[in-house]
Amino acid sequence: MKTYAQTLFGKHYKIANEFSLAESIVLYPGDCLELMRSIPDESIQLVVTSPPYNIGKEYEKRLNLDLYLHQQSQVIAECVRILTPRGSICWQVGNYVEKGAIIPLDNILYPIFANLGLRMRNRIIWHFEHGLHCRRRFSGRYETIIWFTKNDNYVFNLDPVRIPQKYPGKKYFKGPKAGQYSCNPLGKNPGDLWMIPNVKSNHVEKTEHPCQFPVELIERLVLSLTNENDWVLDPFLGTGTSMIAAIRHGRRGVGAEIVHRYVEIALKRIQQEMEGTLRTRPMDKPIYDPVTSGNRLTDAPWKKETNQMMLFEKRDSKGDKEDN
Repeated sequence: MKTYAQTLFGKHYKIANEFSLAESIVLYPGDCLELMRSIPDESIQLVVTSPPYNIGKEYEKRLNLDLYLHQQSQVIAECVRILTPRGSICWQVGNYVEKGAIIPLDNILYPIFANLGLRMRNRIIWHFEHGLHCRRRFSGRYETIIWFTKNDNYVFNLDPVRIPQKYPGKKYFKGPKAGQYSCNPLGKNPGDLWMIPNVKSNHVEKTEHPCQFPVELIERLVLSLTNENDWVLDPFLGTGTSMIAAIRHGRRGVGAEIVHRYVEIALKRIQQEMEGTLRTRPMDKPIYDPVTSGNRLTDAPWKKETNQMMLFEKRDSKGDKEDN
């Protein structure tokens, strides 16, 4: 049975390595600026990416912050040039760390977008539960997606990304609609705080890339900010997640990646997606709860061996800890 993407693309089911408007899937094995110079003005509906954070990961060289921002501004300017008038740019970033102090990259990147005439629509907080454990500050458990458009007439499809209502039986209690259901039957707006598991060691999508997008994060952006057959670009493609999310929903995908082994992984994953064999976490899957799932590792071995009070614990009149 053909996948949805195969049905839409038909004979165009192939992965090209150079951009052409006649293609559907383009993976450029090289620098993103070289790729974007080959893309005509106002051709791309959605630019979605997670650029290097300049924190010394294996795929990046740590730069002076000013030089890093200069390089980012070059890429962003090209993205604006090739963006359609109704298009969107979604830039997903974390924090730059210098001498133990954090610098939110979305804050220092914002002026670059604003000076190019873009308008911010949302600062989306992506919350996850796993990551590095800090000793001298609270562990970071979120990153941000800053969403910009060229003007006020932009594509925004809310219905495909609605989520279940918390109280679907809620009704209006006064006014002309009193007694009628007040919730949208398709679900509610997901808001600007997204709780989506990040890709760590036990995630079904995990590859060798140290900072990998979960497919469901990009699916939400693709579905809401593009229409079928629109072009989606990721200048820093990594292992191909943005392109997978795009072609899964009948969009055309293009991306650039300079690390050869990531290009190979991306090619393999895109091929698996087209064949319908790629394993990913479904968008509508609830977040895993280890307690309700009966995980035996949830009983802390040290809980009865320490007199240190924990949050929410109380002491009785004798100074002993009470059971909660």
